Amino acid sequence: MKEKVLSIINQIRAAKGLEAIPTLNLSDSLRDDLGFTSFDLAELTVRIEDEFDIDIFEDGLVNTVGEICAKLSK
Repeated sequence: MKEKVLSIINQIRAAKGLEAIPTLNLSDSLRDDLGFTSFDLAELTVRIEDEFDIDIFEDGLVNTVGEICAKLSK
């Protein structure tokens, strides 16, 4: 699961011309550490929903990789 999330994050980063990141840390901030904008977060939501059939922002904002993983493991 974490590898697929990393793949999705790197696809979004690549579209922005940013380098791929080799690994994710649960404490990584989507905005501060990964450089995501509101638009990128919307794209992340759509891609994760398509892949895992879950809306990670359904119950409010998700700010870190760890929060995404927690929602996906429910």
